Amino acid sequence: MLANPGTLLIVSGVLVTIVYSLVKDKDQYPMSARLSLRTAGRTIVTMRGAIATVATVLMLSYVMNQSGQTVAIGTWLAAAGGAFAFLSPILGWLGTAVTGSDTSANALFATLQQTAGHKAGIDSTLLVGANSSGGVVGKLVSPQNLTIAATAVEEPGSERVLLREVAKYSLGMLLVLCALVYLQSTAVLSWMLA
Repeated sequence: MLANPGTLLIVSGVLVTIVYSLVKDKDQYPMSARLSLRTAGRTIVTMRGAIATVATVLMLSYVMNQSGQTVAIGTWLAAAGGAFAFLSPILGWLGTAVTGSDTSANALFATLQQTAGHKAGIDSTLLVGANSSGGVVGKLVSPQNLTIAATAVEEPGSERVLLREVAKYSLGMLLVLCALVYLQSTAVLSWMLA
């Protein structure tokens, strides 16, 4: 439980609150336990949609993994053979674009990538890494991340503008990543995996 990132964030927040509460100069560091709790509460209310979505996707990934659905889908996708290496980052990109979390996309698709890799004769480590790398590129176009960005700069409703600006970069980087992963799955760049 202590290795969970959420637990570490809560512990960090409590420690920061304690340290700042002990500071003598309250004008420079106006922190109190009450202010800390109020701020945490506001953050939870503001981010409740994103929190619910990420929790739901993680629950879905556990159900899919435990029921064997990801293995079945991975086996089906392996029929693409060597071409699956080109498509592999797209799964991570889609997963993160939809869920807003690379961690969620990895939880959802890592087993699928591993199964497809074994069945297609492609290094499964490469495909799981491609899933994660594709996910990083997908964060640019994730509606949750765009909403968080718009909220952070106090311009709600500007998500459309942000998406229009970042989509071309996200898709361009995804295409380069797809080509790189495909070449790494062949003799051309396979030396990079050693």
